[in-house]
Amino acid sequence: MTREEGRRGIVLVTVLWSIALLSALAMTASLTFREFAGVMSVSRDRVQADALLTAGLEMAAGVLSDPDQPLADTELGVDLSTGSVRVRLADEGGRIDIGKAPAAVLAALLRSAGAPAAAAEQAARQIVEQRGDRADSAVRRSGDAAAPRPRNEPPFTDVRQLATVAGMAPEWVAAIAPLTTVFGSETVNPLTAPAAVIAALPGVDQGRLEAFLAMRRAASPDPDRLGQLLGPAQQYVSTKPQKVASVELAARLPDGYTTAARAVITLLPQDSQPYRVLLWQPMASFRFR
Repeated sequence: MTREEGRRGIVLVTVLWSIALLSALAMTASLTFREFAGVMSVSRDRVQADALLTAGLEMAAGVLSDPDQPLADTELGVDLSTGSVRVRLADEGGRIDIGKAPAAVLAALLRSAGAPAAAAEQAARQIVEQRGDRADSAVRRSGDAAAPRPRNEPPFTDVRQLATVAGMAPEWVAAIAPLTTVFGSETVNPLTAPAAVIAALPGVDQGRLEAFLAMRRAASPDPDRLGQLLGPAQQYVSTKPQKVASVELAARLPDGYTTAARAVITLLPQDSQPYRVLLWQPMASFRFR
C-alpha cells in the first residue's frame, strides 16, 4: 500500500465514523423529541382532566347548596368537547361519625359488621375512651391541667384510625368504613342515610327498616314520622341541613385519558369561597351505575 492509499484509507474511516456519529446523534435527538412530546402530551391531558374534575366539584357544590335535594347517592355528569366528567355525591351527615356517635350506636354498628356482642361493646367503649384520651393527652402536652381541648381538634381524622383501637379487628373496620365518617355529627340524617346505616342503628329490625325505607321513598316524607318508625333508634337521628358532602369524580378525555378522585367539600355560611375542600384523594378507578 502506498502512502497515498494509506491516507485515503484513513480519510474514509474518518468519514464513516463521522456518519455513524451523526446518525447516532440524530437518533438520540429523535428519541428525546418523542419522549418530550410524550411528556407534553401527558401533561396536557392531566391539566385538561384536572379542569374537568374542578368542574365536577363546582357542580357538586351547586347541588349541595340546594336544600330541597337530599343527597342520597346522587349522580350527575356533563359531556363537553374537551371531555366528560361524572360525579357521585353523598351526605356525610347521613353516616355515623366515629368521633361523635354514642357508644350504643358504635356497638350496634360493630355488631352489624359481624363482631360478637361482648367484643362490640368493649370496642365501642375503647373508641369512646380513646376520644377522651386524645383530649387528655392534648391537655398534658400543654402543661396546664385546666387547659381546655382545642375546639378544632377532632378525635379522629380518618375512619381507618379505628384500626389502632384495642380489640378492633381489621375486617370490622373494613366492613363499617362505607357507613362511617369523621365529618358528621352526634346523630344521623334520616333523609340521606344509606339503608345499611339505618339498619345498623340500635333497635332497628328488618320490619322497622322496611317501613322506614318505604315511607322515605314517598314524594314528600315527613321527617318526624320517619323518626317514629325507627322506635328506640329515633333518638339517634335528626334532620339537619346538608353542609358536608362526599364527592367521587371521574374525568375522561376524548383520547381515552382518564382520572378519578374522591373529595369532601363543605359550604360555610358567609364564606368568601363558594365551597371548601376538606379532603382530596386520587382514586385508581371509579365506576358509575
